[in-house]
This record gives sequence, structure tokens and C-alpha cells, in this order.
Amino acid sequence: MKSIDVAEYLKNNPKFFEEHAEMMSAVTIPHPYGGRTISLNERQLLTLREKNKLLERKLHEMVEFAQYNELLQQKVHQFACSLYAPNNFLDTGSAEDMAHIITRNLKETFAVPHAVLHLWKTHSPNMAPQGDNEIITFVDKQLKSICTHRALHDTQLWFGEIAPQLRSFALLPLRVENSSIGLLVLASEDEQRFYPDMGTQFLDRIAEITSSAIHPFL
Repeated sequence: MKSIDVAEYLKNNPKFFEEHAEMMSAVTIPHPYGGRTISLNERQLLTLREKNKLLERKLHEMVEFAQYNELLQQKVHQFACSLYAPNNFLDTGSAEDMAHIITRNLKETFAVPHAVLHLWKTHSPNMAPQGDNEIITFVDKQLKSICTHRALHDTQLWFGEIAPQLRSFALLPLRVENSSIGLLVLASEDEQRFYPDMGTQFLDRIAEITSSAIHPFL
């Protein structure tokens, strides 16, 4: 008889343990973490303790994740409010001014090392349209933000002298209705700051807030 047959028999005949209780208490098995032997009851207790530790660890991770998400929500709210703060709103007279306020507040609120905002068209005399056709065509097709370890086309050059040191990027398409109006790029020297499998829910919200703030100046 194979061990699997014994296991199947015990599974299908739970009364066996009741009928042979005295035998079960006499059976000993090797301790999973030592050389001595222990009873089946002790082994079951160890198993339950291990399961409890695993559940506690998962619960702790869930609580940490929830706290992290709550903190991000607060920062997104703070970022949105900062764009319409009286001192910012009164000083904003062009798309160039608003772009500066947006990137500055992103860096301060989210501790993003580098942020650049390029628009396809603008009425600002000091802010020329930016972005070649290849980039615009790509952004037009994107409905959500993208995190990557490689910059889109030549967007890495938008960061000037620091460009060669950048290792991760978040690309936030800016849209009004069904058309793209520009691209917001966040970047970091840390390869793990933005990564391909990273969730983009909060980045998408930032893109929506940015698009709404910049739209009146186009």
C-alpha cells in the first residue's frame, strides 16, 4: 500500500481517529526543525502556529499597503489643491507659468527628483510647441500612464545634463476629451522608483488634474 492510499483512507474515514484515539496519542513523528520526535498533536499545534504567523504577516502587509494608498491619496489631494492656491493662481498667466507650478509642486509633494511637462500647442508667446510627430502619435494612443526603465523616443533628452543618469520614467499622457495635449514625464536615478509592473492609478489621477489645470491656457 502506498502512502497516498493511506492518506486517502484517513481522509474518507474520519471516525478512524475516534476509534483509535489511544494509538494516535502514541504515534510520534520527527520534529520539522530538530532531531527529536514529537506527537501528532504537537505537530498539529506547530502547523497551526505557522499558519497563524503567515496570516499575521499577510494582515500586516495589507495594513501597510492600505496606509500607503491612503498617504498617496492625501498627496494627490494636496497636489490638486496646490495648483489652485491663491498665491499660485494669481501668478499664473500662461501655460508656461502653470507648467512651472505643476512640475514644482510634483517635486515637492511626491519627492519626485525630476519632472518635465511638454505641450503640443500653446498660446503662450514664451512657450513654443514641443514634441515631434513620433511622440505625439504614440501619446495619442495611450489612455493610461506608463512606467518604464527606458525613456520614450528622445524624451530623455528633455532632462538636459542629468539625462544619462536617469534609470526610470513615468509617462503621463495629458488629454482633453479625446485628444492629447502634451506629455508629463517624471524621472529618477533610482531604477525602482518607476517600473513596468507598477500600478498607475494615482499617476492617472495626476495626469487628469494636470490636464484640467493646463487646459484653460491652451
